[in-house]
Amino acid sequence: MGWNIFKKDRGVSLMETLIVLVMMSFLIAAAYRTFIGQQKVYTLQEQVADAQQSVRVAMDRMTREIRMAGFGAFSNVLTGEGVNGFTSVITPGPDRITIVGAFKPIRRSNGEPIVVSSVSENQVTLRNATNEFDRTDHQYISIGGTESNTVASRSGAKLTLHTALTQTHSPGSPVYKIQAITYSLGTSSGKQVLQRNENTGGGAQPMTEDIEMLRFQYFDGSGNITDTPALIRMVRVNVISRTTMADPQLSGDGYRRRTLTSNIKVRNLGL
Repeated sequence: MGWNIFKKDRGVSLMETLIVLVMMSFLIAAAYRTFIGQQKVYTLQEQVADAQQSVRVAMDRMTREIRMAGFGAFSNVLTGEGVNGFTSVITPGPDRITIVGAFKPIRRSNGEPIVVSSVSENQVTLRNATNEFDRTDHQYISIGGTESNTVASRSGAKLTLHTALTQTHSPGSPVYKIQAITYSLGTSSGKQVLQRNENTGGGAQPMTEDIEMLRFQYFDGSGNITDTPALIRMVRVNVISRTTMADPQLSGDGYRRRTLTSNIKVRNLGL
């Protein structure tokens, strides 16, 4: 005679269900906190990388142009009112600098350089026409980087200069625009920015945001600090940038900062 033994399946009680739900909620909350923390770290690291990259790009451009200050043999155009009001190759300041130089070779829209076709006294005929010198605040020109002048008028590709040229310029000589460029701190959209001003009426243009400090120091040929424009042979630039967002886990105000320093020797002297 066989016996059938029945086991009654035991269900999950309400208390067990609640315990499981509570444990799952703790696990989900812990995972969420970990995810949020990692996301914040990633965002802050990305901000630091972006800040470093943008300030390096701005610093590289500023370094190139400061190093080029004085190029273009333009001592004669610095007399009188100077280049848009600046009469020194370098106009120093503790938190701003203005540099004068033939920084920009004139080019066509396709990137091809605009060069000299022929020169006769105060007439310069270019291989291609350009309107780069049509405005009074854009009138400063350097031919071949060896002689400067100011443009009085233009007719097509022919430029009439205020005075006759004293050098012989071969066909194909490059043509440069002489500019006075100012670097300083400013404000844009409520943020402190490093800005660049070509001093031609367009105002200062922001280059990179979240710049906390910009400082310049000037040195003569012996390494002594000087503020005399004619004696400056090296410029030291210090820039401090910071992240857009603060990190609540950092002490102080929570902002991550990066400092860049560059010592720039001015190559073109004696102007």
